[in-house]
Amino acid sequence: MTAASGRAEDLREACIAQALHIIDEIGLERLSMRDVARRLGVSHQAPYKHFKSRDHILAEIIRRAFDDFADALRARVRSDNPAADFYAMGVAYIAFAQARPLYYRLMFASTLPEPEQHPQMMISARCAYGLLRDGVQVLFAARGSPLSPSELDLEALFAWSSLHGSVSLLRTDALTPLDLAPQTRQRLAHHALDRIGAAFLLTPPAAAPPEEDAQ
Repeated sequence: MTAASGRAEDLREACIAQALHIIDEIGLERLSMRDVARRLGVSHQAPYKHFKSRDHILAEIIRRAFDDFADALRARVRSDNPAADFYAMGVAYIAFAQARPLYYRLMFASTLPEPEQHPQMMISARCAYGLLRDGVQVLFAARGSPLSPSELDLEALFAWSSLHGSVSLLRTDALTPLDLAPQTRQRLAHHALDRIGAAFLLTPPAAAPPEEDAQ
């Protein structure tokens, strides 16, 4: 890599890092190419050498978020038991949502850039979903009850929506008026995972660790 190309890559990465900082600090709706350039101390046109628009920076951030999410799901503890593997994927999902709240919000709680304009982002998103789908497929096939493609998607979406709903509730003020016991909040996401397991006839580990309250 030449010095010039190295500097170009440094600026590209700096744009991405600064965009993430802006989103985290003042919100996604305030992200702009001009503000990225201003905060980096470069010309207003400099970010355009690497990204066509604000949405192109955002799409790259979200692509990386989905890749990291998929890596976290793949890194779960594995066994020869499809049910235990599927449950472990749910635990990894909860852990990622807690550890990377900004990434989680950008993937699942914000409007994505136009999919047709950002195919790499969509490939990464579908890859992450494919891990869940494959886990459901292996689980039912191991029982001798393979699913049709449509049934497979419905079961995968059931699992995802149930767990996502619980994780998302913990990241908002929706539960504040309910005067819930602290242990109820702490167990919510893992309880949802247990109920998904019950629906899929899984046996969870004897003592799944409670999660911290996601903020």
